[in-house]
Amino acid sequence: MAMLSVPFSSLPTLNLRRVNRSSGMAFASANKETGTVGVRVTEGEGSLPKVVLTSPHGSEAEIYLFGGCITSWKVPSGRDLLFVRPDAVFNKKKPISGGIPHCFPQFGPGTIQQHGFARNMDWSIVDSENVEGNPVVTLILKDGPYSRAMWDFGFQALYKVILNAKSISTELKITNTDTKPFSFTTALHTYFSASVTGASVRGLKGCKTLNKDPDPTNPIEGKEERDVVTFPGFVDCIYLDASDELYLDNGLGDVITIKNTNWSDTVLWNPHLQMEACYKDFVCVENAKIGNVKLEPEQSWTGQQHVSVG
Repeated sequence: MAMLSVPFSSLPTLNLRRVNRSSGMAFASANKETGTVGVRVTEGEGSLPKVVLTSPHGSEAEIYLFGGCITSWKVPSGRDLLFVRPDAVFNKKKPISGGIPHCFPQFGPGTIQQHGFARNMDWSIVDSENVEGNPVVTLILKDGPYSRAMWDFGFQALYKVILNAKSISTELKITNTDTKPFSFTTALHTYFSASVTGASVRGLKGCKTLNKDPDPTNPIEGKEERDVVTFPGFVDCIYLDASDELYLDNGLGDVITIKNTNWSDTVLWNPHLQMEACYKDFVCVENAKIGNVKLEPEQSWTGQQHVSVG
């Protein structure tokens, strides 16, 4: 895998082109036309660098290097199937609120800050390529003083994003680069554009549930009996050992298929009146790993997500 060192601040727009797949060589050129692999880096909100993936079929995705956060996924019609909250800030003072933020090495509250630190750190581009006509970019995050102050372990996270005509796929690989074992929990906190009154999820019937309504600190155990789960009010519920294939009707005319490998759990969330300005416009359907994943030195864990629309 070729390491790209790119001075983002000095170049307003960059193209990353794969020139020799067998040798792994790649280079960055400072011109403003989309590269042949459909991967370019440009300036986003708050002057933060973002990666733009463009499919030859007309789909597009945007990924901010701050937080490794996918903030947009547009299908060929131009509809954005992800949602970024209107209160989102792009100043590195807090995580980007929306899209697909990372929760690592901790999902939810715990011994360190809410949802961990991966969404608060700058990721870097390690590779870009074209696979069967589809643009692919791989980001990397490693431990540093900021993460070590909270969680004193050496790690490497690789995050590959693949854009297709009507799908976006991700692969997250966590590797223990320390000399001692560590444990973590993780999730992809995906915000989907939706009409909350019409949105529903299929595929969760029979799952054990941990319902955080009304008390997030004391979840109520239960079992999902519904074929179709809706969002009638405040929803914050964990589904353990969930299906690896779910179907989200976003209430806007799209049925989105969410497939995964090795993400064992699902989280549904909508804040309802806690976010009165925007709760009607999104629902979160999150692939998660709620139980601790333990890695010995040099061991890795990989989780894949494939989101598509018909």
